[in-house]
Amino acid sequence: MRPGLAALALCAAALPAAAEPPSLALPLDCQLGETCFVEDFVDHDPAAEKSRDFACGLNTRDGHKGTDFALLSFDSIDQGVPVRAAAPGRVKAIRDEMPDDRLMRGVTSQTACGNAVLLDHGDGWQTLYCHLRLGSVAVRPGDTVETGARLGLVGLSGQTTHPHLHLTVLQDGKTVDPFRPDAALDSCGPPDPAHTLWTDPPAYHDTLLRLAGFSDRAPGYDDLRAGTARRDTLPPDAALVVYAEAGLAQPGDSLTISAKGPDGDELFRQTRTFDAPQERTARLRPQGPRRRLAPGRVSRRGPSHPPGPGHRPPLCPCHSDGALKARSRARPDRSPNRDARGRRGGTRPADTGTTPDRVGAARARLLKRVSLKRSG
Repeated sequence: MRPGLAALALCAAALPAAAEPPSLALPLDCQLGETCFVEDFVDHDPAAEKSRDFACGLNTRDGHKGTDFALLSFDSIDQGVPVRAAAPGRVKAIRDEMPDDRLMRGVTSQTACGNAVLLDHGDGWQTLYCHLRLGSVAVRPGDTVETGARLGLVGLSGQTTHPHLHLTVLQDGKTVDPFRPDAALDSCGPPDPAHTLWTDPPAYHDTLLRLAGFSDRAPGYDDLRAGTARRDTLPPDAALVVYAEAGLAQPGDSLTISAKGPDGDELFRQTRTFDAPQERTARLRPQGPRRRLAPGRVSRRGPSHPPGPGHRPPLCPCHSDGALKARSRARPDRSPNRDARGRRGGTRPADTGTTPDRVGAARARLLKRVSLKRSG
C-alpha cells in the first residue's frame, strides 16, 4: 500500500483529540477516473482472511489500513506525478533511501511503506504517504507545509508492484477511514459524501477488477480462480490467451481487454458492454501462436514479508507490524497483496536472476488496460 542518528518513534505521544478533524484534499496530481483511480479502501472487516470496504463492498483487502490511489501505467513514474499534502501540517518524519523495485527485494514488514512522509496536523491527527520515488522527497522533518505542498513523487518503493500512493489517516495513533471517519472499523454502510474528511469526496464505485493474466489456453473458472491457468513464460509457438475477471458490473459498463508486445504494438483489443447487472464476469481473449514477449518471469504481487534480522516488537498498538523508526523509517503498509487466486496474500515470486522488465511491464499494461468504464 509504514532527526538524528538515534531512533525516533513516529507514533509519538498522542494529544487530546480535536473536535474538528483536518479536511483532506486529493493527495496527488491526477484526475480521478481519468489518470488515476481509488484502487483500495480501508478494511472494515476485523475477521482474519476477510475484508470489506466502508460501503460493504469488495474494494479493499484483509488488514488494509489506508486508501490507495493508483496510476494507470509505469510510464507515469518516469514522468513524475507529484504527491501533495492533503492538509496543512508539520513534517514529523521521512524516509528516502529505498529503490523503486517491482520485485520488492529486501523489503520487510518494517519497510513495506517504502519511501514516505509522515505529517502531523495537531491534536492527534496525522497522515502518512507511502511508496514515493527514490530521491523525490521534497521536505524535511520540522518543515511546515500547507495543503497542496509537494511532498514527493509517486514511485515503486516498498511493498508494491504497481505505481500508487498509499495514504493512511491516523487519530491518536489509530487508523481512521477518511470516507467514514465517525464509524468504527468493524462496521460499514452506504456511502455518505456529507460525512467524510474529504473537501471533495471521490465518487465510490463498487465495480472491481479482481484478476487478469496470461495463459496458453482458455481456462475454466476453477483454474482461473486457483491460479493454475497463469503462465509466466511461453514458448514462441504457443497460443497467447489473456483472461480477466471483473465483478459487480452494471448496465452500460464496458469491459476492455487489450495487450501490447515489447515493441509497443497492440496485439489485440476487445470491448464488451453489459446490458444487465452481473455479479461476476470472466472474459477470455484467445490468440493464435505469438512470439514470446520476452524471457524471464512476469512480476506478480506478493505477501507481507516476514520480519528480518533486527525485527523488534511494536512500540505502540497502532502499528502491529513493528515500530516506526527514525527520520528514515516510516510506517509499514501492512497490505498483503493478491494471491494466485486473485485474492490478497499470495506468494512473491523468487528472484531467478532473469530480467522481468519487458514481461512485467507487459503484464502491468494489461492490468491497467483491463478496465471497467462506468457509463454516464
